[in-house]
Amino acid sequence: MVELYLSPSCTSCRKARTWLNDHKIEFNEHNIFTQSLSPEALRNILSKTENGTDDIISMRSKIFQKLEVDVDSLSVDELIDLIEKNPSLLRRPIILDDKRLQIGFNEDDIRVFLPRDYRRVEMKTSKDAVND
Repeated sequence: MVELYLSPSCTSCRKARTWLNDHKIEFNEHNIFTQSLSPEALRNILSKTENGTDDIISMRSKIFQKLEVDVDSLSVDELIDLIEKNPSLLRRPIILDDKRLQIGFNEDDIRVFLPRDYRRVEMKTSKDAVND
């Protein structure tokens, strides 16, 4: 099952939700401001990142600049506690399933969440269109 962590006021989050709905992909939606992420969910997200905190923390956010914290010096538990108290630190949307993670909305990258059979048909259709 795909998990979508978002903020309803975020344009990229709304695009991700619409894309998932349009492609009939079932997902669980989590508003990061009304449903705080559990420590387990945050650990799961962190475990799927390529660059750790750099992937999920919005270094340009006002709250990050106001906190003046060096996230690289924090333990995982301290980082999780910081995010739980300040969910706006997270880049969003966060889209993940058992194997994949995407931070932010990118229409090309989000296609990895399409079922494999659907992607095969889509690739065949696009190849046929090019050959016509």
